[in-house]
Amino acid sequence: MNKKLVGGIAIAAAAALSFGVVTTSADAATKSVSLVFQAPLTGSDALTGSDQYNGALTALQVYNDSNPAVKVNIIKADDQGDPAVAGPVSQGIATNKNVVGVVGPAYSGASIASFPAYKAAHIPMVSMSATRVTLTDPKARDNGFPFFHRIVPPDSLQGTSLVKWATEGVTAPKVYVLDDLQSYSTGLVQYMAPELKAEKLTPVAYSHQPKGTTDYTSEVSKIKASGANVVIYAGYYPEAAALAKALKLSGYTGVLASGDGTLNTGFVTGAGAAAAEGARLTAPDLPFTLVANAAQKAAYTKATGESIDKADSHVYVVSTYDATNVFLTCIKGGATTRAAIQNCINNQSFSTLAGVNVKFGRYGDVVGGAPIGGFKVVGGVIKYIGAK
Repeated sequence: MNKKLVGGIAIAAAAALSFGVVTTSADAATKSVSLVFQAPLTGSDALTGSDQYNGALTALQVYNDSNPAVKVNIIKADDQGDPAVAGPVSQGIATNKNVVGVVGPAYSGASIASFPAYKAAHIPMVSMSATRVTLTDPKARDNGFPFFHRIVPPDSLQGTSLVKWATEGVTAPKVYVLDDLQSYSTGLVQYMAPELKAEKLTPVAYSHQPKGTTDYTSEVSKIKASGANVVIYAGYYPEAAALAKALKLSGYTGVLASGDGTLNTGFVTGAGAAAAEGARLTAPDLPFTLVANAAQKAAYTKATGESIDKADSHVYVVSTYDATNVFLTCIKGGATTRAAIQNCINNQSFSTLAGVNVKFGRYGDVVGGAPIGGFKVVGGVIKYIGAK
């Protein structure tokens, strides 16, 4: 479905938002480059993009506080998380010669739709949350090689963690798997299969409800009839919220678990605290305040205007900080063209917010992967439980 296509293109073409010192005659010759932040900023998944943008702003604030020689502008590109919107948006971005890199795309389907334009224009990408395995699979037709990179581990790792977390402590788990038929979701289900087999669990059903579904009454009837005590949903938070509400109304008392597409405060507000309570979630991300130092926390407040106690209510702040910082590290080192930044990303190591040095492999994944975090809704709040 082509949602608000014209609006998406208009946002992509909007003037860059600039941060840093005001240019004067003394520094008017300072070189300026632009990064694109591409994520859903309107539509049903808008909270994901707005949350992530806090991470980009914070990384840029830290960069600006170091008095860099090169000014960096950020262009916000709204793809609504929709491949039909992302394709035209990326085509518009690719024609902007001052754009040297893309922080994103945030979603896997939007990434696939954006690849043709960015690959043709040789624009390097570092995604903060696109986890579909094929994006970095050299044998897949929808890979982003050689310009796509991601700071987060792929669903081949998250699938294992999601099964473990969903069934942890459950006696005789009977698993019902449901997805929304999106690129991210079907990939996550595919990579859950090896762990299900390893735990000798045969799902009572593999079911599908397309993205945009709002009424899960019939699906919940099937879930209850199956006798499932664990429901694993692969999809995004608006639909997960509707599913949680339907499960609660039906009297279901088992576990509802989902991946990083559901890790959003919008899941809790959409479902209601009571229906969301106890939901188990996974994501290749960490709470900001868990890993940020004092200067970075101060930069967050300065950049976003929010008190630091609100930082952890947003998701993917850490991974977006890290993705943005990959570009900023290269720019600060003197790489100010697409080719130079691509070379920098492929050959340099980068320090993450958690203080870990990472390097990208040939096809764009972080060498050695990264831990998957386990989260749980407790008292209406998504709380970090630990690595899973």
